[in-house]
Amino acid sequence: MKTQIELAREGIVSTQMATVAKDEGVTTEYVRQMVAAGKIVIPWNHGRKPLAVGIGKGLRTKVNASIGTSSDIVDYEAEVRKAKAAQESGADTLMELSVGGDLDRVRREVIAAVDLPVGNVPLYQAFCEAARKYGDPNKLDEEMLFDLIERQCADGMAFMAVHCGINLYTIERLRKQGYRYGGLVSKGGVSMVAWMLANNRENPLYEKFDRVTSILKKYDTVLSLGNGLRAGAIHDSSDRAQIQELLINCELAEIGREMGCQMLVEGPGHVPLDEVEGNIQLQKRMSGGAPYYMLGPISTDVAPGFDHITAAIGAAQSSRFGADLICYITPAEHLALPNEEDVRQGVKAAKIAAYIGDMNKYPEKGRERDREMSKARRDLNWEKQFELALYPEDARAIRASRTPEDEATCTMCGDFCASRGAGKLFAGDLRGDKI
Repeated sequence: MKTQIELAREGIVSTQMATVAKDEGVTTEYVRQMVAAGKIVIPWNHGRKPLAVGIGKGLRTKVNASIGTSSDIVDYEAEVRKAKAAQESGADTLMELSVGGDLDRVRREVIAAVDLPVGNVPLYQAFCEAARKYGDPNKLDEEMLFDLIERQCADGMAFMAVHCGINLYTIERLRKQGYRYGGLVSKGGVSMVAWMLANNRENPLYEKFDRVTSILKKYDTVLSLGNGLRAGAIHDSSDRAQIQELLINCELAEIGREMGCQMLVEGPGHVPLDEVEGNIQLQKRMSGGAPYYMLGPISTDVAPGFDHITAAIGAAQSSRFGADLICYITPAEHLALPNEEDVRQGVKAAKIAAYIGDMNKYPEKGRERDREMSKARRDLNWEKQFELALYPEDARAIRASRTPEDEATCTMCGDFCASRGAGKLFAGDLRGDKI
């Protein structure tokens, strides 16, 4: 079966492209052209057929939620609940990133629980299985790795973060710059670096990239080029090792597209705000406009417990300057395995950030809802405010918990409600729908 990019290049508008066009309010021909150019991807899988979600140029910024077990906490039912909570809270995609327990079981149960496109990182399970089988993850056999990638795709993965851009040259850049302030923070990246150094061999995912691409192409699974050397501290952002990996991933994105595989490029984790725009411009220029999947980005290192906020600030900037998919961050980041409530908070913060970014990325069509909300607040139209809110039930719950004496106002101002007072003064001068 052909991939979305192959169909688009033949002038065919797939059912998935038509769905994306309708959801986004753009023409089917626009979506087809952008898919053909590799500037829009639609995470898919011929065997599973998830919801059709478009990621890329001219579309809303999407939000990914990541869940998964750890070696300390293995609760299959909890992961299913977290998956459902992510979808209910508005996540557009989901990543299943377990490293503890029966990894096939948790992946399959999560996939069955939602209809979102689900992605993963195959290196996690590969090194877990090698450690269990041989007592040493560095004894991972590359055939075992490629077989695992195939098995996971067969289970229905719609996209897959594969660490192809780490090679011996990038490791040398890391050493020559004097390592890092924040070290290496990617589990898959560290594991692959350790394997390469222990075996004195090149990364097989880089060395045999055509094989990786061929497997994912068979299922029309999007290949997301993993960011294994991403910065775990803002002082490491844009260092030589990270930029070298980005360069390689951008080159691989071009090669993968030519092979007929849909391609995403992943971006850095911790980025100060003054570097966000430049990072995105660099990725877009080097990759020929491939969709960019930003991990966070976390914009300061000193707010553990509130990293869903530090990431939302970075995500809004990223969305504004052209990022296409944002990976949420939860309040538990750097502290603990996220629970169900952390997932909900993380998704909501990221969705709000993406909305703010899109307002500025697409000002001609992205601000009407805000104007309507302004009028509803001015007119003390509470039902209209809830209707327009991104998360109406949360807003309703807060208002209901502190009921005002006068239902037209709220307990913030009560008798001193500015909107009510000003409304009486300027009742004959309302702009209404004049603009």
